[in-house]
Amino acid sequence: MSFRELARELYRAKQKVERLEKLLAAASPQEAGAIEGELAGARAEQRLLQQIIDGHKTSLPGAGRL
Repeated sequence: MSFRELARELYRAKQKVERLEKLLAAASPQEAGAIEGELAGARAEQRLLQQIIDGHKTSLPGAGRL
């Protein structure tokens, strides 16, 4: 997967997390459990994508040089 595709997926993951957080804030107690589970998964996906991107940046030629 290219860096651009990873960045696009990270953006989508962030949007999903934000949407679920808003849903959770307005959810009834009965709905909150299911939303929290989905939110936990979305946050894990977001973290993973961010870690991949961070690793990809450091492996680029010239990365880390000032």
